[in-house]
Amino acid sequence: MSVSACFLALLHSVGVPLPVAEYRFHPVRMWRWDYAWPDHRLALEQDGGVWTRGRHGRGSGIVKDHEKRNAGALLGWRLLLVTPKQLATFDTARMIGAALALGCRVTPPRPGGVGI
Repeated sequence: MSVSACFLALLHSVGVPLPVAEYRFHPVRMWRWDYAWPDHRLALEQDGGVWTRGRHGRGSGIVKDHEKRNAGALLGWRLLLVTPKQLATFDTARMIGAALALGCRVTPPRPGGVGI
């Protein structure tokens, strides 16, 4: 079973609503959140390669991540960040559950998945 499948199974087992995977949130750019709860404007990004100088650990990747994440914040998104090792853990499930409990529901996104 993949880490993603384990993550979704874990969320289901503890009663956390399942996210939309690869959710396109920006009206112009093709940016996607790894996992999103659009009605709550909550997103979860999994940053791999942080210890191996992968995309999320190099200067150009970090700058691009900042651009994407700042654009999301300006559109009202709350963002949670994890590494692949942290994804399918009870700590992450509890964090998501707490964030969903704190957040307000928003107007559903327009058809096509763009969340503004």
